[in-house]
Amino acid sequence: MSAELTNLFQNGDLVKAIWETVYMTFGSTIIAYLLGLPLGILLYVTDKKGICPCSPINTVLGFFVNLVRSIPFMILIVAIFPVAKLIVGTTVGNGPMMVILIIGATPYVARMVESSVREVNSGIIESAQSMGASTWQIIIKVIIPEAKPALITGSVISLVTILGYTAMASTIGGGGLGAIAYNEGFLRFKDDVVWMCVLFIVVIVQLIQTIGNFIAKKTDKRIKN
Repeated sequence: MSAELTNLFQNGDLVKAIWETVYMTFGSTIIAYLLGLPLGILLYVTDKKGICPCSPINTVLGFFVNLVRSIPFMILIVAIFPVAKLIVGTTVGNGPMMVILIIGATPYVARMVESSVREVNSGIIESAQSMGASTWQIIIKVIIPEAKPALITGSVISLVTILGYTAMASTIGGGGLGAIAYNEGFLRFKDDVVWMCVLFIVVIVQLIQTIGNFIAKKTDKRIKN
């Protein structure tokens, strides 16, 4: 173990970096879902095969979602730096990084949500419609409950993806394990620092995946718990 890695442990820098990575990942994901969940449902509902088809709305929303998703995240970071500065007043630190993460993750989440709700059996939706349920009632009482396992699985995938985004964002001013790996490891040629950060990220991913899969299984009515 190098002196640099020892100092990182002793000074608590690694613990701080782990915490920053976790709260940036979960904080950004929660806000991205608050924005992306209704957006994804709206994309599904307004589709030509949806319960409330509206081609103009679906086309416009789909265009902007696909536009942001098509931009590589590193390029997106640079492109929306001015927006982050306008919102939080600076381009340094975890604040602007979270703004960038949210903007980058929301379209991704929207498509994950849209894909999840498409798995709902159309027969169930048709039954609700035949009983006179409104569009809002179908969304709240049928689509979301029935899609819950898929939505949870999608949120796990989103968390892992956004965790990867935090590592990239950390290299240009943010904190977290990505910043430690890049600044203290890569730039100083300390491979043990890099691999220690990789190890912690792998552990976080495994915990997210294990807990998420457990919750998804428990909420899946098709599986006898």
